[in-house]
Amino acid sequence: MTESNFDRIAQIYDESLPAHVVDHYLEKRTTFVLEHCPRGSALDVGCGTGALAARLAGAGYEVVGLDPSEGMLRVLEERTSRVRAVRGSGTSIPFPDGSFDLVLSVAVMHHIAAADDVRRTLAEMVRVTSPGGRVLVWDHNPRNPYWRLLMARVPQDTGDERLVGVPELVRGLADAGAEPVLVTQLGMVPDFTPRALLGAAATAERAAERTPLLRRVCAHNVILALRR
Repeated sequence: MTESNFDRIAQIYDESLPAHVVDHYLEKRTTFVLEHCPRGSALDVGCGTGALAARLAGAGYEVVGLDPSEGMLRVLEERTSRVRAVRGSGTSIPFPDGSFDLVLSVAVMHHIAAADDVRRTLAEMVRVTSPGGRVLVWDHNPRNPYWRLLMARVPQDTGDERLVGVPELVRGLADAGAEPVLVTQLGMVPDFTPRALLGAAATAERAAERTPLLRRVCAHNVILALRR
């Protein structure tokens, strides 16, 4: 089996960004899930080292983490025993139809990149969601110019990525049978923010999220859909 870039960087992946900024976004995402998705079974597609999956498990969800990288999954298993680690691809999720109450992906679609594979992954996410269950896609916003600067500096990005916009994500979910019920942009704290300025940056972030024109260029597109 060929070693992937994610296998090679698995042990340093969690150190590629400042811990206090990572914690800010983990808390932000966990809070969003708690507010919008009832506790139940959850599948984290492209879970990586399982930082978010572990948070969700700690909040009461029954979480499975799916990732194609064995190296990443080994780190997940070292992190927590509360998340079941499964090796597999988002384009062919190894679970029956309707297996989960919540299926989510965070910062994954731009790594999948190819339009056909993005569409297949979205369709697979919808397929394994139970009727009436939630599908959550949280990914880089192409309107935010910061991403191209950051992606050139972190080891997980090799130049093969493609930033995927809202219309493509919404269309893929809708075509697969999920109705988008919330489409927004969230996040504005830069990854280089010093710890001492994190509070001020978070305050500015909340203001940007409440301002329509500024919100359009927030860091992440967030799409919540219900499977019909």
